[in-house]
Amino acid sequence: MATIKHLPRSFTAAYDWQQQSACRGLDSGVFFHPSGERGASRTRRAERAKEICAGCPVLTQCREHALASHEPYGVWGGLTEEERDWILRQHGTIAG
Repeated sequence: MATIKHLPRSFTAAYDWQQQSACRGLDSGVFFHPSGERGASRTRRAERAKEICAGCPVLTQCREHALASHEPYGVWGGLTEEERDWILRQHGTIAG
């Protein structure tokens, strides 16, 4: 008899955690910087996003997703693009 235990999960099952996210329904502009945003404005926006992430029940899943998929933009799992890049470089996952 065939076994299905090694088949991949469904696409929706892989992302069900997003249904419980603290950011669900919020303006994505909090998490993704507009073109040309720099300096103190960018820092303040990222810190606000991180405050939301800090209380999120799925922070770990979000962070793992962002690192595994190399999310190029935004704050995911309480980490900015630069912080994720640093982590991935430290683990040899991306070239320096």
